[in-house]
Amino acid sequence: MPNLTVSRHFVQAALEGAERLGFDTHEMLKDAGISPDLLRIDMARVSSDQFSRLMQLLWQRLDDEFMGFGPRRARSGTFATMCALVIDCPTLEAVYRQAYQFSRLFEPMVTMELETGGDKARLVTRMEGEIHDPGYFLRESILVIWHRLGSWLIGQPVELTKAEFAYPRPAHGDEYRHIFHCPLAFDSDRTALTFDKRFLSAPVIRDKSEMRQFLKTSPADLLSRPDESNTFTGKIRALIGRDFSKPLPDFEWIAAELHTSPQTLRRRLKQENTSFQEIKDLLRRDMAIYYLGRPELPINDIASKVGFTEPSTFHRAFKKWTGVTPGAYRDGERGNLSD
Repeated sequence: MPNLTVSRHFVQAALEGAERLGFDTHEMLKDAGISPDLLRIDMARVSSDQFSRLMQLLWQRLDDEFMGFGPRRARSGTFATMCALVIDCPTLEAVYRQAYQFSRLFEPMVTMELETGGDKARLVTRMEGEIHDPGYFLRESILVIWHRLGSWLIGQPVELTKAEFAYPRPAHGDEYRHIFHCPLAFDSDRTALTFDKRFLSAPVIRDKSEMRQFLKTSPADLLSRPDESNTFTGKIRALIGRDFSKPLPDFEWIAAELHTSPQTLRRRLKQENTSFQEIKDLLRRDMAIYYLGRPELPINDIASKVGFTEPSTFHRAFKKWTGVTPGAYRDGERGNLSD
């Protein structure tokens, strides 16, 4: 089953620390099943499986969970040790307080601190020392990992009301809409995530055996495969399904299935920084990329599989999504891209 895809930007940004330290990132890409040729396509995307493998390779080969971006190394096993500590916490608030106490044992400190006030809770990034993070990858990763770990532990997504960044909007800022599903603020005085305080009292529902299973692929999977099952975006994706060869359900039917009015659903999608049309387009794009990775499928067959009656319309749409034709994209995946 095809997963969501990850922008080429994050693949290249993830490797910047390893490159600075002199590691062979070409070899890492190949070992993760990513053709270096593909990254020559500006708008290329990789599967979440490939990205997850790349993250695991980076942590293993550098023996550094900060991937060469931090003020010091975070040896392999640091995240797992923190998880072993927080699994015994009764609530999400206790998880975040305990995780902060653990992280501040290391100097310089790279962590997130929980602040509360009124009915709001905020996770604020605390970074000491000099970081080497030109693509903001370390800062993004820490936000995402702490947020998604907390959501996983309580078995429900911690719905964000705001994401702030103490840096200008980066060139890849549009990707943030699909990562945080909430209003974004750049050039802020802090890098932080804000959510409703009620989530802090949610009980931790995972146990140690679930945590052991979770750690086999985490935190790589937290970065590459968000659990969006409880966002409206995720629910709509599930209702649309993967079969685009038959007519797609319309918006009114989807709203009825989600027990809400079309107006309310439109408003909720706007809060999640997306729209029904965009959800359909991105699903089609990700399906097309998945099928292009299967060399036995002719491109015209892929066009009909992702819901295009005319191959020419598919070619135009695919070029809009990725900047290149399906054929050129397939050549990039195979490493056959000509100059």
